[in-house]
Amino acid sequence: MKKIITLLFSIFFLYSPSVFADDISDFEIEGISIGDSLLDYMSEDEILEEIENSERYYYLNEPNKFAEIYLNKGVSTYDNLSVFIKTESSNQYITNKNEKYSIQSIRGMITFIEDFDACMIQRDEILEFFPKIFQNTQKEEKKIIHSADPSGDSISDGVYFYFDSGALIYSACIDYEETFRIEKNWSDTLNVVIQTEEIVNWFRN
Repeated sequence: MKKIITLLFSIFFLYSPSVFADDISDFEIEGISIGDSLLDYMSEDEILEEIENSERYYYLNEPNKFAEIYLNKGVSTYDNLSVFIKTESSNQYITNKNEKYSIQSIRGMITFIEDFDACMIQRDEILEFFPKIFQNTQKEEKKIIHSADPSGDSISDGVYFYFDSGALIYSACIDYEETFRIEKNWSDTLNVVIQTEEIVNWFRN
């Protein structure tokens, strides 16, 4: 039976407090789990249109390997919700549609424009529960320069929990330099993220 975790009012709740996680597919954000087929949430035509229009992660070595698809319909906890799937060029030899559109990452976002302190407070409220859930993981806290901003003035301040499989769950506050944020039409956000090993390595490279 799936061990469901949802983020409600900044707190992770377990249906059973004795349960801890070994597999990221045991978790849900807004009812979505890693490995789910995106076809369960939108049509193939909608997916292909979203892939075509999605903003690529231009600062990565392989920006076209994955596409980020936003799923804001019916979202109740976050301001935005997105998932990552492989692009057509990355999975052209896969014929099974459910496998082709398998969700590789889930990201819930709450907006905190010009209010980094409030973001960090809410992030820490969430993280208070993480060690109890992710007992078989390696924890890392780090504040890094966001690689999307060439000025070096945008930061990500997060706490990361690494699984033996190479998968990752983390929560981080993103604070973009204001001119850069406005230019890109992006938002400073609190992120709660689940990633497969392949997505983790993609962002690293």
